[in-house]
Amino acid sequence: MTTQEHRVALVTGSTTGIGAAIARRLAQEGLTVALHSKSSVSAGIALANELGCASYTQANLAEKEDICRLIDTVVEKHGRLDVLINNAGITEVIPHAALKEATADIWRKLYEVNVVAPWLLIGEAEAALRQSATAGRSSCIVNISSHAGVRPKGASIPYAVSKAALNHMTKLLAVSLGPVVRVNAIAPGLVDTSMTEAWEEAQKLWRNRSPMRRPAKPEDIADLVAMIVRSDYLTGEIIVADGGLNLI
Repeated sequence: MTTQEHRVALVTGSTTGIGAAIARRLAQEGLTVALHSKSSVSAGIALANELGCASYTQANLAEKEDICRLIDTVVEKHGRLDVLINNAGITEVIPHAALKEATADIWRKLYEVNVVAPWLLIGEAEAALRQSATAGRSSCIVNISSHAGVRPKGASIPYAVSKAALNHMTKLLAVSLGPVVRVNAIAPGLVDTSMTEAWEEAQKLWRNRSPMRRPAKPEDIADLVAMIVRSDYLTGEIIVADGGLNLI
């Protein structure tokens, strides 16, 4: 199992919700955490101050130049990058039968953030991650996906397809980057955040039918991330974290 001391982790989309929980958990594990958001600058600075061994960088992941700047800034500030957590993502709530509502613009927007951005981030971070492994520090990537990428579910078909693409990318990269860099994904079901609290039908489904009888908390997902980051062997896995709903 890998020691966490002196390791640096970049967590995208980390000022609220799942991302903030991941950042806090990794800081508790002893990692230095590089925070990121597209907006919420004041929240990012406040969380960096709260964590202590942390920094914050604002970047728009739909812009290639911002992605390059984000990785360069993290490496320049901390001298290394050992762990990349691709948490940032967006969704659109569209009934699956409403095909015409899922416009080409929506498809492009979701793919830009949920698929292309993680790909570009990994490409920009690859050299630093390989250098980390050469220096004897275990390097890894964790993609935050969705159970919608595993089962025919989700807020919309474009969203589900984007997460399915992220899952397959995870497996392909685990092969191409191994054994130097491990690559895994976590596929949460419903997670209690400010975004999902109004999703009444989904809330009922998880509370009434899932074996755990509740949605996940952001901290539940953060615990899984910490487990993957600690591992020296796990790679190419898509860990479904939906409280067992996939069994029903």
